[in-house]
Amino acid sequence: MAMDDPESSGNRKENVGSPIAVALEAGPAESSVPKVVASGRGVLAEQILQLAFQHGVKVREDGDLAELLACLDLDHEIPPEAIVPVAEILARVFEANSRMAAGAS
Repeated sequence: MAMDDPESSGNRKENVGSPIAVALEAGPAESSVPKVVASGRGVLAEQILQLAFQHGVKVREDGDLAELLACLDLDHEIPPEAIVPVAEILARVFEANSRMAAGAS
């Protein structure tokens, strides 16, 4: 999953108008918390998004959540304040994947 928001840029001049992308990976167990597996701004964010689109990964735009998650180190579990929005996104992804799998049968 990746998030992109070209308007969310922080106060650093080099990031003004730069997209942000953060990729999350859900853990193998239902009870595990997703981790940040990729994060970037500008060209790196565009590459993350391109890879997501190429591999059919669902992308959600949420600038505030992207800013929060972009501050985390890689392989770091998402913080408690991000669990609800990330859970909502993951629920939509799982639902979309289920519809696609049912249509493929």
